[in-house]
Amino acid sequence: MRLFLPGILLLLIGSSYPAAAQRDKADLSSVLPRNRHLGTVHFRLLNGGIVLGKIRVNDCADSLNFIFDTGCGGMSVDSVTAVRLQLVSHPSRNFIRGIAGERPEKLADGVTLHLGGVNIDSLTIQVNNYGLLSSIYGEQIDGILGYGFFSRFLVTINYDSCRIDIYSKGPVRYPRGGYLLRPRLVGLPMTEGRLSDGRDVNSRFYFDTGAGLCLLFSRNFTADSAVFGPKRKSPVRTEGAGLGGKKEMQLTTLKNFSIGPFKFHQVPTYIFDDSYDVTSYPQLGGLIGNDLLRRFNLIVNYAHSEIYLMRNGAYWQPFDYSYSGVTIALVDSQVVVTDVMKDSPAEKAGFREGDIVLAVNGDMHRDVQIYQSLLRTIGPRVKVIVRREEGDLAELSLKVKSIL
Repeated sequence: MRLFLPGILLLLIGSSYPAAAQRDKADLSSVLPRNRHLGTVHFRLLNGGIVLGKIRVNDCADSLNFIFDTGCGGMSVDSVTAVRLQLVSHPSRNFIRGIAGERPEKLADGVTLHLGGVNIDSLTIQVNNYGLLSSIYGEQIDGILGYGFFSRFLVTINYDSCRIDIYSKGPVRYPRGGYLLRPRLVGLPMTEGRLSDGRDVNSRFYFDTGAGLCLLFSRNFTADSAVFGPKRKSPVRTEGAGLGGKKEMQLTTLKNFSIGPFKFHQVPTYIFDDSYDVTSYPQLGGLIGNDLLRRFNLIVNYAHSEIYLMRNGAYWQPFDYSYSGVTIALVDSQVVVTDVMKDSPAEKAGFREGDIVLAVNGDMHRDVQIYQSLLRTIGPRVKVIVRREEGDLAELSLKVKSIL
């Protein structure tokens, strides 16, 4: 499943507990046999915790941007990238479902991926249009590696050092201080989570490093479980984007969420109408995304149906509670306002769809990642200069809201 939430989520840098976080850091590569090490991929974290690494396809000399995503059932390449690489696609009998729609599956055969010294050849991979992703993140997204990658190897993801280490399969002696999850694996990993707010609830969720959020629940799950208390603050309207396009959602906070022994408080949580049954409710309540999961270094061991969690330096970072109601994206090399939610701070500030963003707080670099970060600044007003469709310039003053 794909879920990407532009313009909404960002980790907040800084912590009141640096010493505690430092004690829990672990170099996961030091606990695994060196003779099984196959390669290393260094990655960057995009807003929301999206893991973006460099990969080469076939004999192309250029390194391409791929998302490492435990919430994806296979491996795929962007349709425009496929044309550039002269990959020939053909339809299959299957359909791909996402949060906002479904589409016929297209496949390309005989593909070889080169990543961190590891070659995976003779692959059949999906061909999907990731233009919306590239626009939202302001980065070219050339493909996604999901279950088809993780199931072949033993993989460690170290968010402290931003590196993925790839090992051959085999037994593992997990280090002390962490927690061993035993997810159910049916194409995607599903793990238990405990919720408490209006009442205590146990449910199962996708373990999804490709979702740029903390928690996503289906509306059927929240209605049937009555997990939220009657006195909670009213949720705000927002929007997500994924396979099939955009999807309206609600954003609120959950009082407590636990995965294994690790308990988080006041967790930002999205609620959506699961029209295409991507969460398979009532089997699953939703998903756990990477703005929560990036707080752990991971050993992903699908061969034994295991995922090992160890707290890392981001564990104590506070969650992002900002809400602006504006979505920006890179369109034809310009940063454009693509959505303004009704009754949001952005609408009150005078933002309009189609506005071209020229500067945010004096920054004129047209970097979507930086602008998204600045537009989440709670407290002082954010100054934005835009050019209207008719050519006029306007300076807007945005007062970002907190959902707490």
